Amino acid sequence: MPELHAIASMFGVTVKFLEQPKGEPYAIVELSSEDDARKLASRSVLIRSITELWAHAGEIDDVCDQVKKFPAKFWDAYGGADQSFKFSVEVFGKRKVPREVKVEKIEKFDFLPLNGPIKLENPDHVYHLIEYYGIVPNCIPEKPHAVFFGRWVCDGQRFLKSHLALKTRKFIANTSMDPTLSVIMANMARVHKDHLILDPFVGSGSLLVPAAFFGAYVLGTDLDYMLLHGKAKPSRCNEKRRADDESVRANLQQYGCEQRFVEVVVADASLPLWRAEMRFDAIITDPPYGIREATERIGTRKTYEIPGHLAAQHIPSKVSYCLRDVMCDLLNFSAHHLCLSGRLVFWMPIYNEDFNEASLPRHPCLKLITYSEQALTKHSSRLLITMEKTSEPDRLHFICHRRHHMPSCHLQLTRSGTDISQAQKPDPKTRKVDIGHMFSALDGTGAHRESLRRHYFISRSIGIENKLLFQETFPGMEVTVLL
Repeated sequence: MPELHAIASMFGVTVKFLEQPKGEPYAIVELSSEDDARKLASRSVLIRSITELWAHAGEIDDVCDQVKKFPAKFWDAYGGADQSFKFSVEVFGKRKVPREVKVEKIEKFDFLPLNGPIKLENPDHVYHLIEYYGIVPNCIPEKPHAVFFGRWVCDGQRFLKSHLALKTRKFIANTSMDPTLSVIMANMARVHKDHLILDPFVGSGSLLVPAAFFGAYVLGTDLDYMLLHGKAKPSRCNEKRRADDESVRANLQQYGCEQRFVEVVVADASLPLWRAEMRFDAIITDPPYGIREATERIGTRKTYEIPGHLAAQHIPSKVSYCLRDVMCDLLNFSAHHLCLSGRLVFWMPIYNEDFNEASLPRHPCLKLITYSEQALTKHSSRLLITMEKTSEPDRLHFICHRRHHMPSCHLQLTRSGTDISQAQKPDPKTRKVDIGHMFSALDGTGAHRESLRRHYFISRSIGIENKLLFQETFPGMEVTVLL
């Protein structure tokens, strides 16, 4: 539920869980109003729909008995002759139910005092009947685990998965982020209208697209000159060369967000080009791991001077940029250039057997909010980490002693402790990630209304393992203060 918590904190919405989620594709929460429900759904890509919960039980007959006890005055807002309606029956965890069976279930509610016309398209009210049979496909019970009934309020933003699909995007690269994950990252960063968002490893700008779509101004940096100028080797199958107009700007123009594009700059993330007073509302990024994209920074093993007449055309050489140093520089940069309460959202690879929470990146100015795990192979995963700036750095600068601040065990991906960026590349067949399987489309909505409290049934997608961690104190970090 980290995405839900992030959106709720962004809009100032209080969400009270009446039942703690235990892996089901739904959650029963208490909200103060329908407006709060619409705010949550207006940003979430994992919420399928929100329904005002009126009754729920183990069987449909018990649900009908609960609804029959509603006072007659309750139906004044819904049963008028001018209030059109329709019924929707959904079954989760079971094969498609025949239409005749659905009609039979709907007819059980023929006692409702609904005097308005039936309207199948754009009705005033939609009444949802949901039957939940569990999430084990090979063990379907005869009777549902739970039955929910209520009034539909709103849908989530699941259309963004297809609207921002990489298949139809103008400019992509080898590591362009899946649109669902990109939207989740924007939500975790609490991207809002007119925010200034930076991606220091921008690549094809896939993380900037949802941020701009939500109304933020976006910019990024990357060391790959050829990619930023649309001259790199094409990433699509059977494509010999890129189109002349491929660029990050073209992507934003494709989705009507060109006015939110600031710029992308060829720059080295290890040598920030920004002035000290530059501040960003959020930083969202996916640093290179050294597998599909090289981890490099500007540098040289030899010291030499460049003749003045060659300086303008000189292309700096590059050296290896290990993942440990990438993470350390990213945290230091965020501590200096994020606004207070601004968020850093990034991915970090791990080796499953060696991972523990103590090995998560840390910084005295950044608070760990949450991390979520995405499985890559049987032995490795990557974490989506969200951190929030809580204080300004002391003095002028903090310089991390990388050797002490982020030991190799913090970023292990192999048994020997070798940095992933230096490790041997695994078989491509073992690196496939079935995003469609991870974010499987789930059905579900539901419904119970009390005098002054409104309970909402939120149907959501399952697939990412979410772990919430609030950390008030941080281990000490050895620093050098430059005066």
